[in-house]
Amino acid sequence: MPPDLTDLLWRDHPAAPPPSRRGPRRRTTVSAIVEAALAIADRDGLAAVGMRDVAAALDVPPMSLYTYVGSRDDLIVLMVDTAHASLPAGTVEGSWRYRVRAVAEANAELYRARPWLLDAVDDRVAVGPGTIAKYDRELQAFDGTGLTDVERDAALSFVLDYVRSAADRARRTPTTDAAQEFWAHAGPRLAGYLDAAATPLAVRVGAAAGEHQQAAYSADHAFAFGLARALDGIAALVERRS
Repeated sequence: MPPDLTDLLWRDHPAAPPPSRRGPRRRTTVSAIVEAALAIADRDGLAAVGMRDVAAALDVPPMSLYTYVGSRDDLIVLMVDTAHASLPAGTVEGSWRYRVRAVAEANAELYRARPWLLDAVDDRVAVGPGTIAKYDRELQAFDGTGLTDVERDAALSFVLDYVRSAADRARRTPTTDAAQEFWAHAGPRLAGYLDAAATPLAVRVGAAAGEHQQAAYSADHAFAFGLARALDGIAALVERRS
Protein backbone atom coordinates (compact mmCIF):
# COMPACT_ATOMS: atom_id res chain seq x y z
CA MET A 1 0.00 0.00 0.00
CA PRO A 2 1.46 3.44 -0.92
CA PRO A 3 2.16 5.89 1.90
CA ASP A 4 -0.81 8.02 2.92
CA LEU A 5 -0.44 11.58 1.59
CA THR A 6 -1.88 13.26 4.69
CA ASP A 7 0.57 11.36 6.90
CA LEU A 8 3.42 12.39 4.59
CA LEU A 9 2.40 16.04 4.72
CA TRP A 10 2.34 15.92 8.52
CA ARG A 11 5.39 13.66 8.83
CA ASP A 12 7.16 16.02 11.26
CA HIS A 13 4.19 16.23 13.63
CA PRO A 14 4.49 14.30 16.92
CA ALA A 15 1.28 12.43 16.10
CA ALA A 16 2.56 11.21 12.71
CA PRO A 17 3.14 7.46 12.39
CA PRO A 18 6.82 6.47 12.30
CA PRO A 19 8.34 5.45 8.94
CA SER A 20 7.92 1.79 8.07
CA ARG A 21 10.88 -0.41 8.99
CA ARG A 22 9.86 -3.14 6.58
CA GLY A 23 11.77 -3.90 3.40
CA PRO A 24 15.37 -3.01 2.48
CA ARG A 25 17.42 -0.50 4.39
CA ARG A 26 16.14 3.02 3.76
CA ARG A 27 18.59 5.08 1.75
CA THR A 28 16.83 8.45 1.80
CA THR A 29 13.92 10.33 3.42
CA VAL A 30 10.69 11.94 2.27
CA SER A 31 12.12 15.37 3.03
CA ALA A 32 15.23 14.67 0.95
CA ILE A 33 13.05 13.56 -1.95
CA VAL A 34 10.96 16.73 -1.72
CA GLU A 35 14.06 18.94 -1.58
CA ALA A 36 15.57 17.21 -4.61
CA ALA A 37 12.32 17.68 -6.52
CA LEU A 38 12.17 21.35 -5.51
CA ALA A 39 15.69 21.90 -6.80
CA ILE A 40 14.75 20.42 -10.18
CA ALA A 41 11.54 22.46 -10.42
CA ASP A 42 13.28 25.69 -9.41
CA ARG A 43 15.91 25.12 -12.08
CA ASP A 44 13.96 23.55 -14.96
CA GLY A 45 10.23 23.87 -14.21
CA LEU A 46 7.59 21.46 -13.00
CA ALA A 47 7.52 19.39 -16.20
CA ALA A 48 11.13 18.38 -15.54
CA VAL A 49 10.22 16.76 -12.23
CA GLY A 50 9.91 13.02 -12.82
CA MET A 51 10.44 10.21 -10.38
CA ARG A 52 13.46 9.02 -12.38
CA ASP A 53 14.98 12.50 -12.35
CA VAL A 54 14.53 12.80 -8.59
CA ALA A 55 15.94 9.31 -8.04
CA ALA A 56 18.97 10.17 -10.16
CA ALA A 57 19.57 13.32 -8.12
CA LEU A 58 19.52 11.21 -4.94
CA ASP A 59 21.43 8.28 -6.49
CA VAL A 60 18.74 5.76 -5.56
CA PRO A 61 16.76 3.29 -7.72
CA PRO A 62 13.70 5.00 -9.26
CA MET A 63 11.23 2.38 -8.05
CA SER A 64 12.46 2.80 -4.49
CA LEU A 65 10.91 6.27 -4.36
CA TYR A 66 7.45 4.73 -4.38
CA THR A 67 8.12 3.26 -0.94
CA TYR A 68 8.41 6.86 0.31
CA VAL A 69 5.94 8.77 -1.91
CA GLY A 70 2.95 7.14 -3.60
CA SER A 71 3.08 9.01 -6.92
CA ARG A 72 4.44 12.01 -8.78
CA ASP A 73 1.17 13.83 -8.08
CA ASP A 74 1.63 13.23 -4.36
CA LEU A 75 5.20 14.50 -4.62
CA ILE A 76 4.01 17.73 -6.24
CA VAL A 77 1.55 18.26 -3.38
CA LEU A 78 4.43 17.85 -0.93
CA MET A 79 6.52 20.31 -2.94
CA VAL A 80 3.79 22.97 -2.96
CA ASP A 81 3.17 22.63 0.76
CA THR A 82 6.91 22.96 1.44
CA ALA A 83 7.02 26.07 -0.74
CA HIS A 84 4.11 27.54 1.21
CA ALA A 85 5.89 26.79 4.47
CA SER A 86 8.88 28.82 3.25
CA LEU A 87 6.92 32.09 3.42
CA PRO A 88 7.77 34.34 6.39
CA ALA A 89 5.88 33.53 9.57
CA GLY A 90 3.83 36.13 11.41
CA THR A 91 1.79 39.06 10.14
CA VAL A 92 2.83 42.65 9.51
CA GLU A 93 1.53 45.59 11.51
CA GLY A 94 -0.61 48.33 10.01
CA SER A 95 -4.05 48.92 8.53
CA TRP A 96 -5.95 46.05 6.99
CA ARG A 97 -5.15 47.39 3.50
CA TYR A 98 -1.46 47.45 4.33
CA ARG A 99 -1.61 43.92 5.73
CA VAL A 100 -3.52 42.51 2.77
CA ARG A 101 -1.17 44.24 0.35
CA ALA A 102 1.74 42.58 2.17
CA VAL A 103 0.02 39.20 1.74
CA ALA A 104 -0.41 39.83 -1.99
CA GLU A 105 3.18 40.95 -2.44
CA ALA A 106 4.54 37.95 -0.55
CA ASN A 107 2.59 35.60 -2.82
CA ALA A 108 3.70 37.50 -5.92
CA GLU A 109 7.32 37.19 -4.82
CA LEU A 110 6.85 33.45 -4.25
CA TYR A 111 5.54 33.07 -7.83
CA ARG A 112 8.48 35.07 -9.18
CA ALA A 113 10.92 32.87 -7.29
CA ARG A 114 9.10 29.64 -8.12
CA PRO A 115 6.96 30.15 -11.25
CA TRP A 116 6.37 26.39 -11.48
CA LEU A 117 3.83 26.84 -8.67
CA LEU A 118 1.49 28.29 -11.29
CA ASP A 119 1.44 24.88 -12.97
CA ALA A 120 0.82 22.94 -9.75
CA VAL A 121 -2.93 22.73 -9.17
CA ASP A 122 -4.16 20.10 -6.71
CA ASP A 123 -6.87 20.69 -4.10
CA ARG A 124 -5.20 18.20 -1.77
CA VAL A 125 -2.55 20.82 -0.95
CA ALA A 126 -5.16 22.37 1.36
CA VAL A 127 -4.56 19.69 4.05
CA GLY A 128 -0.82 20.37 4.35
CA PRO A 129 0.65 22.04 7.45
CA GLY A 130 2.53 24.67 5.47
CA THR A 131 -0.58 25.58 3.50
CA ILE A 132 -2.84 25.66 6.56
CA ALA A 133 -0.38 27.88 8.45
CA LYS A 134 -0.16 30.19 5.42
CA TYR A 135 -3.97 30.33 5.19
CA ASP A 136 -4.29 31.18 8.89
CA ARG A 137 -1.72 33.99 8.69
CA GLU A 138 -3.31 35.45 5.59
CA LEU A 139 -6.79 35.40 7.10
CA GLN A 140 -5.44 37.44 10.02
CA ALA A 141 -4.72 40.28 7.59
CA PHE A 142 -8.48 40.97 7.60
CA ASP A 143 -8.71 41.38 11.39
CA GLY A 144 -10.71 44.44 12.38
CA THR A 145 -12.60 44.66 9.09
CA GLY A 146 -15.90 43.36 10.47
CA LEU A 147 -16.13 40.77 7.69
CA THR A 148 -17.87 37.50 8.49
CA ASP A 149 -15.80 34.31 8.37
CA VAL A 150 -17.25 33.42 4.96
CA GLU A 151 -16.57 36.93 3.64
CA ARG A 152 -13.05 36.85 5.04
CA ASP A 153 -12.36 33.60 3.20
CA ALA A 154 -13.89 34.97 -0.01
CA ALA A 155 -11.92 38.22 0.23
CA LEU A 156 -8.66 36.34 0.67
CA SER A 157 -9.47 34.05 -2.28
CA PHE A 158 -10.29 37.14 -4.37
CA VAL A 159 -6.89 38.69 -3.64
CA LEU A 160 -4.91 35.49 -4.12
CA ASP A 161 -6.73 34.70 -7.37
CA TYR A 162 -5.77 38.15 -8.65
CA VAL A 163 -2.14 37.63 -7.65
CA ARG A 164 -2.00 34.24 -9.35
CA SER A 165 -3.59 35.59 -12.53
CA ALA A 166 -1.20 38.56 -12.62
CA ALA A 167 1.79 36.29 -12.04
CA ASP A 168 0.69 33.95 -14.81
CA ARG A 169 0.21 36.84 -17.21
CA ALA A 170 3.60 38.31 -16.31
CA ARG A 171 5.43 35.10 -17.09
CA ARG A 172 3.65 34.80 -20.46
CA THR A 173 4.27 38.42 -21.48
CA PRO A 174 7.14 38.86 -23.94
CA THR A 175 10.25 40.56 -22.64
CA THR A 176 10.50 44.30 -23.22
CA ASP A 177 13.12 43.86 -25.95
CA ALA A 178 11.01 41.26 -27.76
CA ALA A 179 7.87 43.41 -27.51
CA GLN A 180 9.67 46.50 -28.80
CA GLU A 181 11.12 44.53 -31.70
CA PHE A 182 7.67 43.24 -32.61
CA TRP A 183 6.01 46.66 -32.50
CA ALA A 184 8.85 48.28 -34.43
CA HIS A 185 8.10 45.84 -37.22
CA ALA A 186 4.31 45.59 -36.94
CA GLY A 187 3.46 49.19 -36.02
CA PRO A 188 4.05 50.80 -39.41
CA ARG A 189 2.23 47.95 -41.16
CA LEU A 190 -0.73 48.18 -38.78
CA ALA A 191 -1.01 51.93 -39.37
CA GLY A 192 -1.83 51.24 -42.99
CA TYR A 193 -4.84 49.14 -41.99
CA LEU A 194 -6.29 51.21 -39.17
CA ASP A 195 -9.34 53.40 -39.82
CA ALA A 196 -9.83 56.04 -37.12
CA ALA A 197 -13.39 56.62 -38.28
CA ALA A 198 -14.37 52.96 -37.95
CA THR A 199 -12.63 52.26 -34.63
CA PRO A 200 -11.99 55.67 -33.04
CA LEU A 201 -11.59 54.51 -29.44
CA ALA A 202 -9.29 51.64 -30.33
CA VAL A 203 -7.04 53.98 -32.29
CA ARG A 204 -7.02 56.83 -29.77
CA VAL A 205 -6.79 54.82 -26.55
CA GLY A 206 -4.43 52.28 -28.07
CA ALA A 207 -2.04 55.03 -29.10
CA ALA A 208 -2.16 56.64 -25.66
CA ALA A 209 -1.63 53.31 -23.91
CA GLY A 210 1.24 52.47 -26.23
CA GLU A 211 2.99 55.76 -25.48
CA HIS A 212 2.50 55.21 -21.75
CA GLN A 213 3.90 51.69 -21.94
CA GLN A 214 6.98 52.87 -23.76
CA ALA A 215 7.53 55.64 -21.21
CA ALA A 216 6.52 54.17 -17.87
CA TYR A 217 4.87 50.77 -18.12
CA SER A 218 6.18 47.90 -16.05
CA ALA A 219 4.78 44.64 -14.73
CA ASP A 220 5.15 46.03 -11.21
CA HIS A 221 3.06 49.09 -12.11
CA ALA A 222 0.33 46.93 -13.63
CA PHE A 223 0.30 44.65 -10.59
CA ALA A 224 0.08 47.57 -8.14
CA PHE A 225 -2.75 49.18 -10.13
CA GLY A 226 -4.81 45.98 -10.20
CA LEU A 227 -4.17 45.21 -6.54
CA ALA A 228 -5.27 48.71 -5.52
CA ARG A 229 -8.55 48.23 -7.40
CA ALA A 230 -9.08 44.85 -5.70
CA LEU A 231 -8.53 46.46 -2.30
CA ASP A 232 -10.95 49.25 -3.21
CA GLY A 233 -13.59 46.63 -3.89
CA ILE A 234 -13.04 44.94 -0.52
CA ALA A 235 -13.05 48.35 1.17
CA ALA A 236 -16.61 48.96 -0.05
CA LEU A 237 -17.71 45.77 1.72
CA VAL A 238 -15.75 46.66 4.86
CA GLU A 239 -17.48 50.04 4.98
CA ARG A 240 -20.88 48.38 4.87
CA ARG A 241 -19.85 46.16 7.81
CA SER A 242 -18.60 49.08 9.96
